[in-house]
Amino acid sequence: MTGIGGVEMGAQAARSRALAVLRVRSRALAVALLPAAAAVILLVGGSTGHLAGGGWDVLRWVVSVLALCVLLAAGGVALVVARSRPAVTPTVTVAEESAPDLYRMVRDLADRLDVPAPSAIALTPDCDSWLEDRTHPAHGPPPAEKHHDDLAGPGGPAHRRSATAPVLVIGSPFLWWMRVGELRAVLAPVVAGTGPSAHPDIAAARRFIRGLDAAVAVASAGRRDPLSRVACAGLGWASRLLLRSCRGHAAEMERGVAAAAAERAQAVDYGLRIVAQEQVGLAYAGWDRLLTRVALPAWRMGRWPSRLDVGVVAALTELSRRDRLAEGFASRLGERPACDLLEEPGVMDEAVSLLAARLFHGGPAETGADWSPVGWEEYPEEVVDRTWRTDAARLHRVLDTLGVRRAAEGAAAGTDGPTLARVLDHLATPDAASTAPLNAGSDAHAAGTETENGPDTPPAAPDAPTDAPQPAYEDPDASRPPFGDSDASRPPVDDFDALQPPYGDSGTPHPPYGDHATPVLTIPAEDDEDDLADTTARGAALAAGLTAQLAREEAEARPAGARAPSSAPGPAAGPDDALWDDRALPLLPLQPPRTGREILTAHITAMVCCAAMDTAGAAPALDWLDGPSLLFDGARTADLAPSVLSLVETGDPGPLRAWMTELGIRPEKPVRLV
Repeated sequence: MTGIGGVEMGAQAARSRALAVLRVRSRALAVALLPAAAAVILLVGGSTGHLAGGGWDVLRWVVSVLALCVLLAAGGVALVVARSRPAVTPTVTVAEESAPDLYRMVRDLADRLDVPAPSAIALTPDCDSWLEDRTHPAHGPPPAEKHHDDLAGPGGPAHRRSATAPVLVIGSPFLWWMRVGELRAVLAPVVAGTGPSAHPDIAAARRFIRGLDAAVAVASAGRRDPLSRVACAGLGWASRLLLRSCRGHAAEMERGVAAAAAERAQAVDYGLRIVAQEQVGLAYAGWDRLLTRVALPAWRMGRWPSRLDVGVVAALTELSRRDRLAEGFASRLGERPACDLLEEPGVMDEAVSLLAARLFHGGPAETGADWSPVGWEEYPEEVVDRTWRTDAARLHRVLDTLGVRRAAEGAAAGTDGPTLARVLDHLATPDAASTAPLNAGSDAHAAGTETENGPDTPPAAPDAPTDAPQPAYEDPDASRPPFGDSDASRPPVDDFDALQPPYGDSGTPHPPYGDHATPVLTIPAEDDEDDLADTTARGAALAAGLTAQLAREEAEARPAGARAPSSAPGPAAGPDDALWDDRALPLLPLQPPRTGREILTAHITAMVCCAAMDTAGAAPALDWLDGPSLLFDGARTADLAPSVLSLVETGDPGPLRAWMTELGIRPEKPVRLV
């Protein structure tokens, strides 16, 4: 009885708040009709001879014109509110023939909850699930079916939208990580929300709120001609006024709907739902980690991992082996995964992976020469190795622009190529360079390439003439975006709390960069001044050059990544391109722009990794929790970041040289670049 009473109380509260929203709409209509009513009274009074005279005639004309203007304005606002397309979440539609078991499970769940079944199912690249109304005319005709035994009546067509159940949107990581029983328990309170959503008053209130929100978006788009700007200003003012009046009632209405759905779902898999909620948090942590540490470096290289959901399973399985808080989670893997409810999980995973790349990075909607899929088995060579060598090539190009010598006078032959020693010698302060430990192979080179310039003096001009031919390490893929964050901010693997960064902390969009025509050596931005204050003068100059170079490359690559999607029909599992506006991608950027110090650290780390691969037999690898990693004899190296930071922040190459000596890395040997 408690559950039934809770359901009724929540539903009743939601209905009362929905009526309050509709009363705001009715009051707005009454205000719009008030001048017209006054005009009718004046006209009727004049025709009957009760309101005669010159003053009444003037008043009749003024009120009639005012009523006509108000009616036209109110009709325009009402038309925009009714016809504007509400915002719809980008998803991948799951047809019933491609997932009959999933539809059967959802319908069985709706029968047990005694609520209408969702009209369709869609997947989203996010760790959440919800119901979404897509019955607006701008989204296409609702999937209503005609039956011969339906009672025909004059009110039938008018109630068609309210009778259509919303779409069930499921987070794709849930399907691949959760077991069938866990997914059912998680979806129970979501599916239960179709009951309150079917109430006509709640459905009408929600349509009104969404229409106002869409009208505000239309007004914010702006127009060029003065008349359109005035009309948009009036539309925006009226829509925002109505939204402010409805805001409190709409929030309480949604709370009532959620409370009623939660109460109704308590009787279905209650004990299993408690366990499933733990998996929701774990899936969120692994998904966020996979996107920011693994997928983002590939997206910046023009490649998109085509099996992100498979990757989150691997990442969470790895976490279950490393983290003490995840003990026992691996035993679940013997149960049936929820992705078995799909006929072709691989096709769905690929479609969701492409959609994730578009939402979080702004990639194109189709595969092309600069935007191709990559499998996990190809990731180390196609993404990790290529990223490191691209960054290393960019680092040496900037050093060339700064006039840094390739090799000192009298150096051994073959040492004028792209070497790590060139970077170390340039960034090292004189005191640190004279006391840094050197390995046997780099003693003569380090001593011979010590520059005479102090840390605060500009670098010497290059020995070779400016029109000399460029070396063979020129980067043909310089237009590709840079590699992701360095290991400097990597949290310990066994710190479970560090695996759950909120999206809100990393939602700053990348600022647009113009086409720079200035030299690479530029003044750091004001936002980077404090960050670069912790580096040496040469480090700050090099960071500024790398930042400017990256800005140019991103500006050159942006038109290709921002092209509109093709109008040709795509596969059945493709994203719902017709339902959302993708002119402002990425919609949900993962990370803010990197600072100059982060860019410098990432490029030096990439150069060290290239030297390790070419001179010490190291290999690139993929770590499911931390992304690109370096392997020595099959073991991951995790102590590189402090040594690189010591060079960047203080100009001391000692720790880094000691680290390389221990592993047998030869900094004086040229490395292969792309």
